[in-house]
Amino acid sequence: MLYDKDIREPLFEFLEQQYGKIRILEEKQMGRSRADIVMVLPEAVAGIEIKSDADTYARLSRQVKDYNQYFDYNYVAVGSSHGFHIEEHVPSWWGIITVEAAEERMGNEVDFYVLREARRNPQMDLKRKLSLLWRPELAHIQEINGMARYREKSKAFVAGKILQKVPGELLAKQISEELFQRDYTQIGRILEAYGRQRRRC
Repeated sequence: MLYDKDIREPLFEFLEQQYGKIRILEEKQMGRSRADIVMVLPEAVAGIEIKSDADTYARLSRQVKDYNQYFDYNYVAVGSSHGFHIEEHVPSWWGIITVEAAEERMGNEVDFYVLREARRNPQMDLKRKLSLLWRPELAHIQEINGMARYREKSKAFVAGKILQKVPGELLAKQISEELFQRDYTQIGRILEAYGRQRRRC
């Protein structure tokens, strides 16, 4: 039986081999659920839910609804015990990656198989996707697009203005670039500096 801890790290390596330039963010809050993995691609953001052999489908319908609001593509990575039934529990546009314990060879512990590639998510809400960004990251998107600063306005207000100003394809690239550049070691300093600038205006 494979558990989440057996799957997670090898899955990161598999995704890098499969998709090239990516960045992995873990345990990202989205709506009422938490995405196990957010995979940042140069022009898209994908959500990945892990269902190990020890997991059930009890929360999956709620999670699917939340993933569908936030990400361009979605995948579920499932232990072999779920392989025959997972298609019944996720939409047809979700990708499916199956995970199996590997044979004793070359030091591999698990094998991954792309049972179904993801297709673009028709339910993604771009405003929800923008909410994944920190306020200073939104401010940078405003700056590079020559927008007013709206420093006293809410994050939701700013996101709405960005959606009005920036074409979708360009915005997708800019969101990905912000997530590629995100530095969690500097978050305190970044937010503090942004707060000082906001108070000065």
